[in-house]
Amino acid sequence: METILRPLIVVGGSVLLTLVIGWATDLLLRKADGRHPETPLWGLLRRARVPYQIVLCSALLRGSYVEAEVFPEHGTAVGRTLTLALIGSAAWLVVRIASAVVETSYSRYAHAHAERDPARVRRVRTQVSLIMRVVTAIVGVVAVASMLLTFPAMRAAGASLLASAGIIGIVAGVAAQSTLGNLFAGFQIAFGDMVRMGDTVVVDGEWGTVEEITLTYLTVRTWDERRITMPVSYFTSKPFENWSRGTPQMTGTVYWHLDHTAPLEAMRERLRDLLRQCPAWDGRSYNLTVTDTTPNTMEVRALVTAKDADDIWTVRVTVREGMIRWLADEHPYALPRINTAEAAPRPLREDLPHARRSPDADADSHRSPDAGHHRPSDAGSRHFTQRPTKSRSR
Repeated sequence: METILRPLIVVGGSVLLTLVIGWATDLLLRKADGRHPETPLWGLLRRARVPYQIVLCSALLRGSYVEAEVFPEHGTAVGRTLTLALIGSAAWLVVRIASAVVETSYSRYAHAHAERDPARVRRVRTQVSLIMRVVTAIVGVVAVASMLLTFPAMRAAGASLLASAGIIGIVAGVAAQSTLGNLFAGFQIAFGDMVRMGDTVVVDGEWGTVEEITLTYLTVRTWDERRITMPVSYFTSKPFENWSRGTPQMTGTVYWHLDHTAPLEAMRERLRDLLRQCPAWDGRSYNLTVTDTTPNTMEVRALVTAKDADDIWTVRVTVREGMIRWLADEHPYALPRINTAEAAPRPLREDLPHARRSPDADADSHRSPDAGHHRPSDAGSRHFTQRPTKSRSR
């Protein structure tokens, strides 16, 4: 009977005590969250209740499993298993607590500076994200090392591993050169303020928004919802466009190829009306000029402004579509046309207004009306003389 009650009391008591302590802790966190809604720390700490309960249960079982006398012949294996569970759950709990503290600090900072300096908020968000990844990696490495040290064979092999640590470090550095390069590039991006999460960038001809930054890679979400993943070393070794660097305000261009007879003044007035009807226009400035000409068309460029990259795209497509529709309805002659008319016949020489007359023609023009006119013929042709006609008397 004792062999059955002892394990039930030890194991059941540990589990029951864990549930009671976990419920009481969660109740206190909910009350604290209700009293201080402006501080999200208490609500975020509730995410750690699962690893918290696992830590409690593992610690209680680890300290009392000997008294339970469960599998006495495998006591060492059971104790090591509980120790590994305790180390793993403790690392999980530390990561959750650190995440709650960091997210709370960031939310306070973002709430205080979101309106005044959104670029700084994005920079802090990037740094916080990378810091959390570094903390997670460090805690994970320490937890794995602690788990390995629980095995006697690993402790015995530690001395020999330390002796060859220099050689192993050199080999690992050469083998993981690209990985280490990306790792240091990640720190450079995080604290060098080169690119931040939420920035609008153009990389390899693709326009998109930085969605995720890790220690080794960066993800860009394009306008058509594709994801481009590239190593962070790309942003430290190659040029790229960052449209969110500095102020997010932007100036965009819209081009039309029109006929030379296009009404430029009317187009300027129409551009002003289109911009006033477009909510994405920030009202700073606009302009319309002729930038180039060809034998058949001329290039007309409009400059428009907006507060960020998304709005400048909306303004450009709105102006382009509205102006084309207005020209087609009101001034169709201004649109480019292809000349398909047949070519006119070449005028004769004597029909030209400034054609030079021959010397023979000048000589004939000075002859008297009674002079005979020579008919073009061969050398032996006759000459005919025109006689004056007598008028009949009535």
